[in-house]
Amino acid sequence: MAIRKGALPATLVLALVGALMLVLRAEALAAPRLGEFLPKVTVTEIDPEADAFGAVEGEPAAATLNKGGKVVGYTFLNADVVDATGYSGKPINIVVGLDLQGRITGAKLVEHHEPIVLVGIAESKVVHFIDGYIGRNVLEADPSSAPVDIVSGATVSMMVIGDSITRAALKIARSRGIGTAAAPAPQAAPARRQVDRVLGPAVGWQALLAEGAVSHLRLTNREVNDAFARTGNAEAIAHPETGAADEVFIDLYATLVSIPTIGRSLLGDAGFATLQKRLKPGQEAILIAGNGPYSFRGSGYVRGGIFDRIEIIQGDGSLRFHDRDYKRIGSLAPTDAPDFPEIGVFLTPDGASLDAAAPWRLQLLVQRRTGAMDKAFVTVEADYTTPDKYLLAAPGASAATSAPAQPAPPAAVPAEAESGPPLWLRVWQGKIVEVSILVAAIGVLTAIFFFQDLLVKRPVLYDRIRLGYLAFTLLWLGWYEHAQLSVVNVFTFANALRGNFRWDYFLMDPLVFILWCSVAAALLFWARGAYCGWLCPFGALQELSNKLAKLVHVPQLRLPFGLSQRLWPIKYMIFLGLFGVSLGSLATAEKLAEIEPFKTAIILHFARDWWFVLLALALLAPGLFIERFYCRYMCPLGGALAIPARMRMFDWLRRYRECGSPCQRCGNECPVQAIHPEGHINPNECIQCLNCQVLYHHDQKCPVMIQRRIKREKRMAMAPPPLKPGPPPISKSLESVDSDD
Repeated sequence: MAIRKGALPATLVLALVGALMLVLRAEALAAPRLGEFLPKVTVTEIDPEADAFGAVEGEPAAATLNKGGKVVGYTFLNADVVDATGYSGKPINIVVGLDLQGRITGAKLVEHHEPIVLVGIAESKVVHFIDGYIGRNVLEADPSSAPVDIVSGATVSMMVIGDSITRAALKIARSRGIGTAAAPAPQAAPARRQVDRVLGPAVGWQALLAEGAVSHLRLTNREVNDAFARTGNAEAIAHPETGAADEVFIDLYATLVSIPTIGRSLLGDAGFATLQKRLKPGQEAILIAGNGPYSFRGSGYVRGGIFDRIEIIQGDGSLRFHDRDYKRIGSLAPTDAPDFPEIGVFLTPDGASLDAAAPWRLQLLVQRRTGAMDKAFVTVEADYTTPDKYLLAAPGASAATSAPAQPAPPAAVPAEAESGPPLWLRVWQGKIVEVSILVAAIGVLTAIFFFQDLLVKRPVLYDRIRLGYLAFTLLWLGWYEHAQLSVVNVFTFANALRGNFRWDYFLMDPLVFILWCSVAAALLFWARGAYCGWLCPFGALQELSNKLAKLVHVPQLRLPFGLSQRLWPIKYMIFLGLFGVSLGSLATAEKLAEIEPFKTAIILHFARDWWFVLLALALLAPGLFIERFYCRYMCPLGGALAIPARMRMFDWLRRYRECGSPCQRCGNECPVQAIHPEGHINPNECIQCLNCQVLYHHDQKCPVMIQRRIKREKRMAMAPPPLKPGPPPISKSLESVDSDD
């Protein structure tokens, strides 16, 4: 290892980066963002009857919609009013218009970071879904159904969109006194009741049902068919449920098992004791049990660990569950309880809150496939109110006269966000296993680089480790975890520095954040090769596919070095062009960034529109004949990483004086032709595959090592043979004989 002259001191670089992070982290994050998005929409998109926006004001924040100086409605940002966090862990921002009769006059998606929408589903489908809410009167509409079909593959995202539009509109209507949603006159808030946490004797299943401690929702095939018929969706109506009309579609039960007596009754003493160990202060646990052909867990639980069919709603807040919040239960403790095939206990997520003494409702999403890629859905609800016998009297009131528990106040959602840990931290806690695996993998790669001499002296072991690591990168990091870096990340970071920078935005995806941190550190030590050569899933796909091509004797092409050298700048030109576009329009740059086939090949496993698949295959195909063709000549991300990689401080790749003159072995065998004819390695093109270091130590391929081996063998051949051990010297034996005579 050699330290490069003129390289920036690592301590200075790290100090500058640390100072920048501290300055940027101090920025305020809580201001309403409606004013940021209003200049990006026209007033007629939000209300065709209006001619101007008013000032953003009030709580929750909204701006008036004016016509001829007269107020005709209000416009607001859904994420300013209610929780609009999507599947990505980031808010889905929609500017919505509401007239004075409670009718939604317009809605426009202005910002989102939903991965399935960014990389797989046409945004036009999402826009169509949002447009379905235009004209809906939120004061009169049936909340149990949405006006349009759900977009297949994006269930959670669509639920958030529809739910946040409706709830935010109702909250704005209530705060501005629109229609029947006018806020009541201010009055002293009643004292809130509390759950009795004293453990009482166990109660049977039927007794719990009779006293209302367990909520029940039962749907038959006829009721589900009728619900879809009310939507007027011809495709949904044309696909009715099979089976008898009175046959059970789902039989669903829900209750709070964090209430001691109910929990002991349903889980048993041992089960409730185990639950108490898991519960954190202020956390509640909901038991949901289901019977029938329709599962309340949903397909999202299998694919991504998220329960996309159930939601808990209380006041203006809602709770959705992830697999980390869930524990499967085999059976219920009461002897008179039914035998349920699905029973689960769900803990309220970290940072969220549920008032166990106040009413809440379980909302079930019922899906119906209407085509290969389309679904329709309706929602049904089961109300839950904790029976009085499990509640304590409110302060200042007797148990006999205490009023029923009141719903949570409308401000519950912001209060939840403030009282618990930040959302990005909850995301990291939920991905602790994945984070640990990636950190371990990066640690292994770091050890490979630091102790590379021990590895490259063993070519067979090196080949096996490299192939195994590339397989891990492609299969787990890429196809399973979808942790593929993109040039779009660079554009997003650069634009964030110019505007409202938020570190928590970048922390929302732990694996991508860790990868970028490792890339930043690796640039100082190994240039871009640490990522491009080992941690890039698409790079791994190219290399592995090329090795398969060689196994089936696909002819390999090697471009003249001069031509290859003139093709290198293409990736830099692509990056600089996209970067320039991103400074004017990030959305346009994201579309043009489809030159990267990462989304199609890695994120969506080629399950995309045919033209995207064709483009990805067209960019992969040359790699079967020219190893890592796309990496070498076209990858804008590689170009973006190569520019700051000029700061690298160390030269880890060892060379002989003879390299390049007269020996060309390493240059001829370099898989990406990163070695110049005169022998030096171009760090901007090197992928740190260590192939040249294997040759450096190979005494059958490297001329220098061959000469050393030959000299060593000659010395060994000319050396006298070692003396063999024999009997003791005969002189001593003779002396002893003479002395005896």
